[in-house]
Formats: sequence, C-alpha cells, structure tokens
Amino acid sequence: MNNDKNKNMTKADIVDIISTSTGIAKVETEAVVKGFMDTVIEALKNGKSIELRGFGSFRVVKRAQRVARNPKTNEEVIVPEQHVPVLKISREFKKAVAENSTP
Repeated sequence: MNNDKNKNMTKADIVDIISTSTGIAKVETEAVVKGFMDTVIEALKNGKSIELRGFGSFRVVKRAQRVARNPKTNEEVIVPEQHVPVLKISREFKKAVAENSTP
C-alpha cells in the first residue's frame, strides 16, 4: 500500500486490501473491481441510476449552459451544457467516516 506521505489510495491498493482480507487471488479481485467500475460507468451512460444501500447512489445530472470567465484574459466564455456523474454519499457512510475519522 502507499506510504504515509501519500494518503490517496489507488485501485491497486484497494485490490490488495480486498485480496488479503478475503483470500481471493489478486488477479480475480482486480477483475471484480474492474467489472464493478465498468458496470457503474455503463449503467450511467445508459441513463440508469445505481443505489448501493449504506454506501451511496450514483446518477447523472445535467448542468445547464453557463457563462464563465477566462482568468487570464477576463474574456467571457460559454461553457456548454454537460451531463456529469454524481455520487451522493449515504447517511450511514457519512456517520461511519465522521465517527472514525483521523485527519
């Protein structure tokens, strides 16, 4: 796993932890993690929402077109309408993190 200087976990770190805790081979664990990620992406691309109780829900929201400014030139630019993925964390998840959080 990453050293203490880097607090970000990678997909490889997650695979290692799951593999160690379940006894499932890393290759198989990596395939499952990749399959999960691919399934979420594909579902969202097809307009579906995903609810994982106790974790959160994934959905796509439409962001309206807006006017922004280029910070270097102060010129107005139009940011087109976008569809962006959103993860709303569940109350249980928030509570668990708040109770056991170390900065």
